[in-house]
Amino acid sequence: MSRFRIGLTGGIGSGKTTVANLFAKQGITLVDADIIARQVVEPGSPGLSAIVTRHGQEMLLPDASLDRRKLRGLVFNHPDEREWLNALLHPLIRQEMLKQLQQATSPYVILVVPLLFENGLDSLVNQTVLVDIPSALQITRTSQRDDVDEAQVQSIINSQMSREDKLARADYVIDNQGDLVQLEHQVMQLHKQFLEQAKLSPDND
Repeated sequence: MSRFRIGLTGGIGSGKTTVANLFAKQGITLVDADIIARQVVEPGSPGLSAIVTRHGQEMLLPDASLDRRKLRGLVFNHPDEREWLNALLHPLIRQEMLKQLQQATSPYVILVVPLLFENGLDSLVNQTVLVDIPSALQITRTSQRDDVDEAQVQSIINSQMSREDKLARADYVIDNQGDLVQLEHQVMQLHKQFLEQAKLSPDND
């Protein structure tokens, strides 16, 4: 490890992106798993080539980019195809994450991963932060934001690690039930703490 690393996670609709952006405003580098997951299947990438080789040109949109909706529908209905896709993409995503973590120049770096604990990626970081809200609030916020029905949001929540387990595993918890001012206050407190920890870390040069 070259930089002191923080893993940031939170369930759907928890406000994880808002929290990540508040850290970024303090000059902290973000390594975002969702962004990397899109990068590894961009036109011309080995990831996209492998998908087209397996499933044909119909997996592409007219602009030669991946038809995500079609792929999602395919893997949703065929567990063996989901396994194949995960086996293809997870190593590519992990490799790019590690590269970006190594290249970070801020005092500490934040790895933003929705399924940090589920995918064992907490092994890549020194400390973990969970953005937490009750399930009922997750459902309300997500269904309003994405214009999807509440049952669909509930099924996504059910497919992930339970709130209790995540709370038990996280080193720090940010409670995002309040307003932005309260959220910013919590982020600034942690930012100061992480700056101190980074100074003391033998990993940081």
